[in-house]
Amino acid sequence: MAKKNVRRGKRKTSSSWLGKLGKWTAGTLFVIACFVASHYAYDYLRDVDWKRLISIKEPPTTDWVEDKLDEAKDMAQKSIQRTEEYLAETKERVESVKQSPTLPFPEQVEIPVLQKKRTEQIIRHEGYTVSYNSDYRIANWVAYELTAREAKSTRASRSNKFRPDPDAKGASALNEDYSKTGFDKGHLAPAGDMKWSHRAMQESFYFSNICPQEPGLNRGVWRILEEQCRLWASDNGVLYVATGPVIPDTGLRRLGKNRVGVPRQFYKVLCTVVDGQYEAIGFLFQNIDYKDDEPVQAHIVSVDSVEAVTGIDFFPALPDEVENRIEASVNEGAWSF
Repeated sequence: MAKKNVRRGKRKTSSSWLGKLGKWTAGTLFVIACFVASHYAYDYLRDVDWKRLISIKEPPTTDWVEDKLDEAKDMAQKSIQRTEEYLAETKERVESVKQSPTLPFPEQVEIPVLQKKRTEQIIRHEGYTVSYNSDYRIANWVAYELTAREAKSTRASRSNKFRPDPDAKGASALNEDYSKTGFDKGHLAPAGDMKWSHRAMQESFYFSNICPQEPGLNRGVWRILEEQCRLWASDNGVLYVATGPVIPDTGLRRLGKNRVGVPRQFYKVLCTVVDGQYEAIGFLFQNIDYKDDEPVQAHIVSVDSVEAVTGIDFFPALPDEVENRIEASVNEGAWSF
């Protein structure tokens, strides 16, 4: 029995020693593992810090900061300016709507119709429509709508670049045709009515919109009437304009190498709404050098009178009863000067 007890004691001692050895080995391995892990962690963290350090640029200078502030101020000022321009344009549109006539106008009411057989090409530009006569290198008529907003606009400045109409077929006038002739290159749809659009302004200098005019007409009473038209458009909300040369059947004088027709007369007819009524008025001018104080009122005629000398039907889109009434006579009280 004693031997059995001894054997049991030896097995217990051996097992205890092995257990301690295992624990010591495991602890040692754990310490080594922690050391290795901390070493790699240190290297990794050291590398991360180093990457951060090398990625940082030099701090901005005072000049750089001031430049950026100036850029920000410029952007802010431009944004404010664009907003102010948008608000001003919106206000103009609202005022234009308030001033618009209560009576409706048919679509393209300003477009006339030739009653005589003539060479004609209808060309539609942004600011006006022209009936181009390539036989004489001038227009049969030019027509356009002028709103209060357009009449007051100053968006586009005068271009002064006269050139052939790229849409016109056939022969065209050129600058040299007018050179040293004493005639002005007179606008039919005036540049002053096209300030609302850069494109419309440029297109107003096409030769399809230009006629030879005596300086005393172009720079005098004709210009005064153009200015008066802008006032009527501003007051009444909209003005419909048809204008051009009086082209006779024969005997039209020619000008320059391209034989540009020189009209003896010019006309302008207008239509608007005043005090809830359609109103129309006509004007006829001789192509002569008028005096500076020539009154516009001296050239008032009925639209029927202009139709008789031009062979053109004006405002044909209006109802017949309206057209007949407003074209037969002029209600001069509706047209303030």
